[in-house]
Amino acid sequence: MKRELRIFAIIAGVFLFAYLVPFSSPTVRNAIMEAFQLLQDYAREHVLLCLVPAFFIAGAIAVFISQASVIKYLGGKARKSVAYGVGALSGAILAVCSCTILPLFAGIYKRGAGLGPAIAFLYSGPAINILAIILTGRILGIEFGLARAVGAIVFSIVIGLTMQFLFRKEEAEKQAAAMTATAPEEGKPIWRTALPIALMVLILVFANWGKPGSLSIETVSGETIVATRAGETANEVLVKQSGSDSITTIARSEIASMTYAPSLYSTIHRVRFYIAGVFLLALIVLIIRWYTKQEIGEWGGSTWTYAKLILPYLFGGVLIAGFLLGRPNHMGIIPPQWISGFVGGNSWASNFVASFAGALMYFATLTELPILQGLMGSGMGDGPALALLLAGPALSLPNMLVIRKILGTKKTLAYVLLVVIAATLTGKLFGVIVS
Repeated sequence: MKRELRIFAIIAGVFLFAYLVPFSSPTVRNAIMEAFQLLQDYAREHVLLCLVPAFFIAGAIAVFISQASVIKYLGGKARKSVAYGVGALSGAILAVCSCTILPLFAGIYKRGAGLGPAIAFLYSGPAINILAIILTGRILGIEFGLARAVGAIVFSIVIGLTMQFLFRKEEAEKQAAAMTATAPEEGKPIWRTALPIALMVLILVFANWGKPGSLSIETVSGETIVATRAGETANEVLVKQSGSDSITTIARSEIASMTYAPSLYSTIHRVRFYIAGVFLLALIVLIIRWYTKQEIGEWGGSTWTYAKLILPYLFGGVLIAGFLLGRPNHMGIIPPQWISGFVGGNSWASNFVASFAGALMYFATLTELPILQGLMGSGMGDGPALALLLAGPALSLPNMLVIRKILGTKKTLAYVLLVVIAATLTGKLFGVIVS
């Protein structure tokens, strides 16, 4: 009966959408184009280099890492300092977006990780991005950078502990069942399992090495622009020039050349694919030498299972987010001034609206900065700005749809509410401090 009701609801929803939406309206047409352009940006920027390695890592965790090992270090009875420390600080290493973290979260949670440490990992992965925090400090001010870094780490632990407490009965039953089903570890030594997974993590990290912040742009007209990179899309680069508080948008068609300030970071960025390629070759050699065809088949099957679980919800969520909110500096069906009009000052309402809107929006890595800069230019307060920074990168509509598939509706709602409430409270406190 439930299945039939679900089918009816889908059919009715499609009918109402087709019947009621005014497709002849230029605003609606533009929003539809924004939905597919955001999906294209997502496919080009995140699927091959971010999601595919993440799926393989999740598949390897599910097949090669014993449940006993996961429970020992991340289970509900593991030492909290270890479990939550690993979860809270992992983002500094991975630096992934709110969607790329999902296969990794699903892998460790389904393998026996406690809800609290897994949630800490889920939040911190996209929230603690070293380059994003540095650029936040350079573009918005050192107080924003520090508040974002400290807030993200504290959030991940507090929200994880709260989720573990709220669902302690269910988690105790899950951990008891996992302990009963756990068999003694046999086969490969633990280092033979850990090394290939470490190589895949390194491939993920270096293939997606963030672009340096300081750059020099030569335009086709001969102008030289020295600025801090604030984000980019498939067609534009967004920068903040020295002495300016606003974000400048430069079309890629107007750029003759773009170089980064010399540094170890920029050198690694320039050769990132070569570094990732070396790790990939090493991984292939280890797979050929250490794994049987049956094990490789199981790994591939597990990877495909995660892809089937996650990708449809991600793609659907990105389409909806693009239709509603558009891309950075582009408008969806909801005008940006509707949001900016509600986030001025430092009231409880403005902080809540900023947190809630940030939780729904999809942010590719660093795109939250130009969006935030534009909102602040329209009158957004400092408190709501930090609230959006803390809620936005870690949550998105596509992200929520997948989390619901993994955790269920009740736990997903609890997680989203905790993030929004924590961001609202922190934004309000920050606005009071800096005012």
